[in-house]
Amino acid sequence: MQTKDFSTLPLSKEMVVNLDKIGYEKMTPIQSEALPHILDGNDIIAQAKTGSGKTAAFGIGILDRLDVKKFRVQSLILCPTRELADQVAKELRMIAKFTHNIKILTLCGGVAFYPQVNSLRHFAHIVVGTPGRILKHLDKESLDLQNLNTLVLDEADRMLDMGFIEEIQKVLSYAPKERQTLLFSATYPDEIVSLSSSIQKDAINIKTTSIESVNKITQRFYKVDDGLKLQTLINIFSNFKPGNGIVFCNTKLECDEVAQKLQEKNIDALALHGDLEQYERNDVLVQFSNKSCRVLVATDVAARGLDIKELSCVVNYDTPHAKETYVHRIGRTGRAGHEGLAFTLYNEYEDMDEYSDGDMIFEDITTLNTVNNFEMKPPYVTLVIEGGKKDKIRKGDLLGALTGDVGLSGSSVGQIDIYERQSYVAIESAFVDEVEKKLSRGKIKGKKFSVWIL
Repeated sequence: MQTKDFSTLPLSKEMVVNLDKIGYEKMTPIQSEALPHILDGNDIIAQAKTGSGKTAAFGIGILDRLDVKKFRVQSLILCPTRELADQVAKELRMIAKFTHNIKILTLCGGVAFYPQVNSLRHFAHIVVGTPGRILKHLDKESLDLQNLNTLVLDEADRMLDMGFIEEIQKVLSYAPKERQTLLFSATYPDEIVSLSSSIQKDAINIKTTSIESVNKITQRFYKVDDGLKLQTLINIFSNFKPGNGIVFCNTKLECDEVAQKLQEKNIDALALHGDLEQYERNDVLVQFSNKSCRVLVATDVAARGLDIKELSCVVNYDTPHAKETYVHRIGRTGRAGHEGLAFTLYNEYEDMDEYSDGDMIFEDITTLNTVNNFEMKPPYVTLVIEGGKKDKIRKGDLLGALTGDVGLSGSSVGQIDIYERQSYVAIESAFVDEVEKKLSRGKIKGKKFSVWIL
């Protein structure tokens, strides 16, 4: 399929210039197929892979029809997880830079309810959130959808898997019947088709999975007894030396146990699962994305919606319950032209035939050498600064304080993430203690802030 420029669409010059500036040079298949229909105001049901560019597809459509002067909720995007909602909101804010004063608000569970109520009092143009928290705001009348013109269901199949169908239907009861409804799903089970027919009008069916670029992933399988799983996992890391990786477990308890055991073996690992508080999840995800943590041990639900651009490998420590889950897990590696590695540990009672796609390598665990004194230490450590967007702190302010007053080389500063009340900065491991002491004694934008090592 021939790729097209965004300039071929009826978009404002300002939006096209901004899209080029943020790296959106050519449309992906889903954008090329869906955007003309979205811009025409049609309902669509689209099947596209994770990482296919679908967020920009519906985001550009939403922002194109937005009335900036009308301070009412005009678009609502429902996501299955907090992580995906944050990711979607972040991308929308980048696209929205073509004009001023567009307010995008994230409403998810796991954080205090009433600060969100206060944010809604100042109005928003676009709301991104999870079904449960959106419904709570609707029931409490802190969120009003009377002016809604576009509703998006992102990763709809995941929302149905997670049992959100009742919440979705209740949210829809608050929305105007005359609206545009966009439904995006990686798979098309009967439940998705049924949902589409009940909430959409003459929806245009779009499927781009067959023409999207295939991830380059080498899949290796090892039959192993339970007692040898941890050592096999360590041997995989020591033999293949991935830069980072996600290890999938089927239970929260096992996530904690595996992460702790890896730490004891000098492999830097953190657990991610549904029992963590929102601030704990943020801390874990920031460290993994800014290279302050090498290994993430996660459940499927916790890992949904994660968007790690360069993920070296995925390890199925526990075999997934279905092939769809397997495909979703390993599809996180090998993106954007990079080659990925996927490893699966299974026992003698598990049949791997259902996962077979012709690209599987079955190896004996004896082919993995045991490397003595192996370590996986991160190149960075995260510094937390108790100040963020509310304090008008920008990345340039932090970089200036670090390279100026503190005297740190710019090459020793990694990723910087700024949230409402906190900022996270990745600092080269060798310098973090010195930087923490100096920054604690100094000032940022003329103010003192609490600083600590995460």
